[in-house]
Amino acid sequence: MAIVVNLDVMLARRKMRSKELAEIIGITEANLSLLKSGKVKGMRFSTLDKICAALDCQPGDLLEYKGAS
Repeated sequence: MAIVVNLDVMLARRKMRSKELAEIIGITEANLSLLKSGKVKGMRFSTLDKICAALDCQPGDLLEYKGAS
């Protein structure tokens, strides 16, 4: 997939654990893990909004487009 999810990077920058973020945004750790790994086909804007609010970042900090190789 050409979209890369940089959630791990932002978690590390904010010194936050996945479990803590999952609790803050109200999703399971399993679903957050799927988001982090990029194994999801889509994400609700409301979830993206909560992640950005919790990590004090922009959507572009979390998602990156890498063209086809």
